[in-house]
Order: sequence, then C-alpha cells, then structure tokens
Amino acid sequence: MTVSIKVWSDYVCPFCLLAEEPLRQAALGADAEIEWMPFELRPHPAPTLRPEGDYLRGAWQSSVYPLAERMGVAIRLPDVSPQPYTRLAFEGYQFARGHGLGQSYVPRMLRAFFHENRDIGDVDVLTRIAAELGLPAGEFRAALEQGTYSTAHRYALAAADQHRITSVPTVIVDGTHRIEGVPSVAGLRAAIDAARAKDTAPVRAGAARGSSPW
Repeated sequence: MTVSIKVWSDYVCPFCLLAEEPLRQAALGADAEIEWMPFELRPHPAPTLRPEGDYLRGAWQSSVYPLAERMGVAIRLPDVSPQPYTRLAFEGYQFARGHGLGQSYVPRMLRAFFHENRDIGDVDVLTRIAAELGLPAGEFRAALEQGTYSTAHRYALAAADQHRITSVPTVIVDGTHRIEGVPSVAGLRAAIDAARAKDTAPVRAGAARGSSPW
C-alpha cells in the first residue's frame, strides 16, 4: 500500500524549506508518495511582505533562525523586496509535474529563494531555473506567458479550501492524519504507520514547530 502524503506549501515560506528534509527522510523506504500542493500566502493583489520591515525580521529572529539552527539547516531571509508573488512559480510547477520533474521542482524553487536570493516571481528567473532542472526553457516560458497552466493551478488551489488549509506547511497523510507546521520524522512515520494500519484517528505528533500564516 502506497501512502499518500499531501504537503501544502508556498515558495516564500521558510518553514516549507525546513519541512522538506523531514518529509524526505520519513518517506524514504516507507512506500509513501509525496505530492506538493499550492497555497499562495499572499495572492495578488494583496501586498507582499518586505524583508526590511519589522514583521519579517522579528519573525525570523524569534522563530525561523532558532528552528533552522536546531535542525542544522542553512537558511537566510532573502532581501528581494517586496517578496515575490508565487502564482507563476506554481504554474511552473504544473508544467514541471507534467514533464515528470515535479518532485525536483519544489525543493529547487525553495532553494532558489532562500539560498540564492533569486526573485522567483520573475519570468526570466523562473525560466533559467527550469532550464537548470532540464525542462525545455522555451516551452516553459511560453506556458507561463500564455497562462497555459493557470486553470490547473486554480484547481489545485481549490483543494486547500476543501481541506481548510490556513497556514503552511500543512501535511495530510492518507487523507486523514493532519500535521500543521514543520513535522518531525517521528511524527510523520507515526502517521504513515497509522495510515497503513487503517487507523483513522488524527495524528498530530511532531507538529507545531513552525508554520507560516504570512
């Protein structure tokens, strides 16, 4: 039995980057399949946040940096200002998924923002990242400019409403076991084991270490 793990995330959420390694470790050898789901924290036309502002700087100092240090993950607050909208990046994910590279696209996009300080709201930047992944750059760019995957992205976003997603990362294992915030490997494996055992009781162990409602 392959266990489904759906992960709602946004590419400008630092906790989503921190969640990636526990997810990878928990799924390793567990016959579990991770599906990344979109959640735009600040969809257009809502203004996005500015890294020079007190809110982001305070949140990073009090929550992001301490958790990243405990987990041994390198991360920095990007100085792209204002922070990019992520709709185009998510439409790019739909393109990558259709070309069999969806699993590689998500961590690459997170690293492009948090490790490389790249403006992932810019079509030129997104196209270069796509080419780095081995995607056909010309087709990728045309798809974003023409809105080829806008409908697919809207359908994917609708799933967040169905599951009452309000913050990221939110992980739902086997449709029932819900973990909000950066999960622990132990908490994820407990949820996977419970799903495999047909246990329908919600599992929240390992949650609440950090999530982003920004």
